[in-house]
Amino acid sequence: MADSRLHYTPASELVARICDKSLSPVELMKATIARAEALNPRLNAICTETFESALAQARTAETMLMRGDPLPPLHGIPTTIKDLALTKGVRTMAGSHVFADRVPAIDHAHVERMRAAGMISIGKTTTSEFGWSGVSNSPLTGITHNPWQQGMNAGASSAGAAVCAAAGIGPVHQGSDGAGSIRMPAAFCGVFGIKPSHGRVAYYPMPQNGLISHVGPISRTVADSALMLHAIAGPDDRDMTSIDTPPEDYVARLDEGIAGLKVAFSPDLGYLKVDEEVAAPVRESAKAFEQTGCIVEEVNPDWGDPTEMERCLFSVTITMMYGGFVKQWGDKMDPGLRAIIEYGRQFSAEAYSRAAGERLLYYDKVRAFFEQYDLLITPALSVAAFPAERLIPEHWEQHEWDWLRWAGFSYPFNLTWLPAATCPCGFTQGKLPVGLQIVAGRNQDLRVLQASRAFEQARPWAQHQPIE
Repeated sequence: MADSRLHYTPASELVARICDKSLSPVELMKATIARAEALNPRLNAICTETFESALAQARTAETMLMRGDPLPPLHGIPTTIKDLALTKGVRTMAGSHVFADRVPAIDHAHVERMRAAGMISIGKTTTSEFGWSGVSNSPLTGITHNPWQQGMNAGASSAGAAVCAAAGIGPVHQGSDGAGSIRMPAAFCGVFGIKPSHGRVAYYPMPQNGLISHVGPISRTVADSALMLHAIAGPDDRDMTSIDTPPEDYVARLDEGIAGLKVAFSPDLGYLKVDEEVAAPVRESAKAFEQTGCIVEEVNPDWGDPTEMERCLFSVTITMMYGGFVKQWGDKMDPGLRAIIEYGRQFSAEAYSRAAGERLLYYDKVRAFFEQYDLLITPALSVAAFPAERLIPEHWEQHEWDWLRWAGFSYPFNLTWLPAATCPCGFTQGKLPVGLQIVAGRNQDLRVLQASRAFEQARPWAQHQPIE
């Protein structure tokens, strides 16, 4: 197969070709590395390259194949690991000067599982500083460019992962999501990303950010994400929140369909502002669920406006985690990060505890909603990509740190631990991608994948490629 075709070949097809020996893991890895070498200087998606190690691992994978050894499910598939994830012996900077020289002695649990599944990382992908914002810019690594338009925000914090997926630098990539950090870059870059239920993918060591972070895949197709998610999901007692049952068979059951499901469509969750260039394609996409046999109803979920609760919880945990760095490193830190740390210092323990209680009450409302509906569909974001040097689009009300105002559809489902995915659903007049969010009740990850797959079949997107 010519290298040019390999760039956008799904992992599911690559695995089959490797297993029947029509594709060499070494050939695949060389093509992926060449693609990265050609595009990364322009895109700035990979901040630490591990090309030599990846090629050596590909040679080992080929030896295993030719020997007839039992093969793991993603044998020889190139991938990347987000620079927030600890990687043994490989620099992990978290997009910050604070950790510019850190080389961990351990892997995160999900990295261990990626390796066990046969995936081979070609490097670490860029993130906003400590993953705090939804903008693909960090004081250490600079701007990561949207592959659809140079200089535009690619989303964050899994910025480089989504860019690699969109640009054909490997088929499937690791992301993490604490307030939309898988779904936002997937939306801006025109790819698929899923934040599974909290605990579905074990997270150890667990970040101390209020139990909001989820690990999941970013890819160009739903099937590839299903393949990776099935490989890395499952219990791990080191993570006290991990779900203690194995995952459903996401791959085998992906095409079962969603006919008959009751789907709620909410264009604004009852309180969010949305640009019309985003709202229009999302509303049009809701019709696809009727075509797949679902019953679709436009709703206001009536959960109330959680903005003040979100601002308290988000800012206080960031202050707790990173406020101690300001004295020594403040002049090298993201100005918005410094601002949110200062904002978070105002809250008392009583105020934080009250917000934590409000979070539990909010979950009760959301849980009850999903007793009435099987799925919720919303815009993934309120805006399309904007210049990456900005924290907030120019046409929106400005704020020194609160980027959540344009990403308000994401954080509610981190707070409630629900599975949620972003699917590409169209383009603006400026040819920038628009994303649709699909949400289901707690632990209904398979349902989100099946719904995403049904939507992908009804409104295909993988043929749209930003870079030849």
